[in-house]
Amino acid sequence: MNSFGSKPWILPQPVLIIGTYDKDGKPNAMNAAWGGQWDMHEIIISLSSHQTTDNLAVNPEFTVTFATAKTLVAADYVGLVSGRNTPDKMEKTGWTIEKAPNVNAPVFREFPMTLECRVKQKIDESKTGYYLVAEIVNILCDEQYLGEDGNPDVKSMGLITYDPVHYNYISLGQTVGKAFADGKQLK
Repeated sequence: MNSFGSKPWILPQPVLIIGTYDKDGKPNAMNAAWGGQWDMHEIIISLSSHQTTDNLAVNPEFTVTFATAKTLVAADYVGLVSGRNTPDKMEKTGWTIEKAPNVNAPVFREFPMTLECRVKQKIDESKTGYYLVAEIVNILCDEQYLGEDGNPDVKSMGLITYDPVHYNYISLGQTVGKAFADGKQLK
């Protein structure tokens, strides 16, 4: 086996788009890869200092959605430019923006599923950022991405993952097994 030292290579990494409003109600979005489920009803995201962290300082509510192959270009763009320096950042994405029903944050309609979240805790907060722990208040899913059972059909969403080794995005979507079932073969 080759040795690479310590790197941020937990795989797969979600491509998270975080939506916030600034103090004047202007929507903003950023791309974040370092996040995941923290607990049954909570998520954690590692955030460096951004317009998003400025916005969360005045309004502790936000949305998180998952980038797809269809939203890749604009999702990458919101990670390349800062809302601090690019006033027309959101207009350039072409996204349809509406207010979330349960939190004071934007929903981007082009994405299949959105988590409505509220800040619960900021860990190791400093000038350079913090770890954000947030409560999932609600989950929204576009009807076209619901399966026959009425639940979100993750396979149909065209979700992508970030490849931190080669700086690529990779499409997800193939079912290869059944969780909490296939391992029973070895019992």
